[in-house]
Amino acid sequence: MSLDHVIYLDGETLGRTEIEQIANRNAKVEIAEKSLEKVIASRSRIEKQINEGKVIYGVNTGFGKLSDIEIKKSDIEKLQLNLLRADAVGVGEPLPTEVVRAIMTLRSNALIKGFSGIRVETLNLLINMINKGVHPVIPCKGSVGASGDLAPLAHMAIVLIGEGKAEYEGKVYPGAEALKMAGLEPVSLQAKEGLALINGTQVMTGVGAIALNEAERLGMAADMSACLTIEALQGVISAFDPALIAVRPHPELENVASRIRSWLEGSKRTTVQGEIRMQDAYSIRCIPQVHGASWQTFKHVDKILAIEFNSTTDNPIVLEDGRVLSGGHFHGQPIALAMDHLKIAAAEWANIAERRIERLVNPQLSGISPFLANDPGLECGLMVAQYAAAALVSENKVLAHPSSVDSIPTSANQEDHVSMGTIGSRQAREMIHNSARVIAIEMICASQAIYLQKVEDQLAPTTKEYLEKIRQICPPLESDRDISDQIQELATFILTDQSFQ
Repeated sequence: MSLDHVIYLDGETLGRTEIEQIANRNAKVEIAEKSLEKVIASRSRIEKQINEGKVIYGVNTGFGKLSDIEIKKSDIEKLQLNLLRADAVGVGEPLPTEVVRAIMTLRSNALIKGFSGIRVETLNLLINMINKGVHPVIPCKGSVGASGDLAPLAHMAIVLIGEGKAEYEGKVYPGAEALKMAGLEPVSLQAKEGLALINGTQVMTGVGAIALNEAERLGMAADMSACLTIEALQGVISAFDPALIAVRPHPELENVASRIRSWLEGSKRTTVQGEIRMQDAYSIRCIPQVHGASWQTFKHVDKILAIEFNSTTDNPIVLEDGRVLSGGHFHGQPIALAMDHLKIAAAEWANIAERRIERLVNPQLSGISPFLANDPGLECGLMVAQYAAAALVSENKVLAHPSSVDSIPTSANQEDHVSMGTIGSRQAREMIHNSARVIAIEMICASQAIYLQKVEDQLAPTTKEYLEKIRQICPPLESDRDISDQIQELATFILTDQSFQ
């Protein structure tokens, strides 16, 4: 993507494709002209309420359990400053740069909708930080997912006032220094602006957006990896017959079966029912049903996140009729449940793949050299590669426990139910990465099985072309060697490959 590519944020049309272009490929962002008017109007409504002496939550009151304490007009700006300083208590490793850029983009898009009461100059600084590559250092842990992602978003917002830490051109600096190096100046926050910057679901949603794009590639790679295993083991293609599939008409199931038929077209390695065996084990015969169910989940989560990308998740909300109302849009439950669901889908892509790995390396099931070794006994081949896949699958089973079923009350029981959605999003991405490693191991095992049988020329054109990509990263094993780095490199390729899109 060219560096001059610009994506206009309007609070209505941001999708995960655009988020990825900004997060991973450094596309520039600008505020759509029509949306600028909404931001200005929203700010005017807040200032009008303050000038009329109205009491507004988070503007001239304390926060959470302290919301009944009224704040003097002379202390309103200090209140916002104190909020950022007090809430920037995140811990753990910093979130990756691509996630930080997604978070900043999503928060900007929410503010642009015109229900948050932020000033244009404050919003412009956030936009300019994205464009100039000033990335706040945001610890990954500390959010309970309501009231929004307070702690991590405070680490984002505090850089706007010249505090905290930020990464710029590969190095971490104090916030004020990073801004100065990029030619930017900090702002002095006014009424509601601190709260507008940190009260929302953009951290769980930002991680979720990146994870969802990776999950889509994982699912396509799982379908392709399954095709290679089918060819390596002379699988029974009859199980994917369109007439058979049509009697259970789940669209995603039919899509997977159709992909498999298409990708295996022209293969001389597939068999039909009764030719070699009547039927395959479930890990091969039930690929459409299992992979298809994970694709169903993917599509559900995609719909949920698409709505959240263009939602206002502040509190209070500055309505167009002038009212400023407190609600619960900051609660992350919609995202929490969706990301927990995505965790299970990712786990299942890996679970069934690990069973196919076992069929490839087990000579009693494959009829191929034990553990796909050239010289079994002297060599272990890919024996322990299956162990690694089993370990990853087992770890995923622990991570798949739904975070959203947990809740610990906060703010002296004022915030007595929370979503833990940010934990679920982080776990989902970790599980997707684990699952990509499992799929990478299956691809390597299928590649080795094809190599040992010398049947490359019998593959379908589509799978043969993909096999070459695998072998550019991990050539066939002519003897035992360390392939740890190659597994990870192939997993990274899976998560970034856009050839199926």
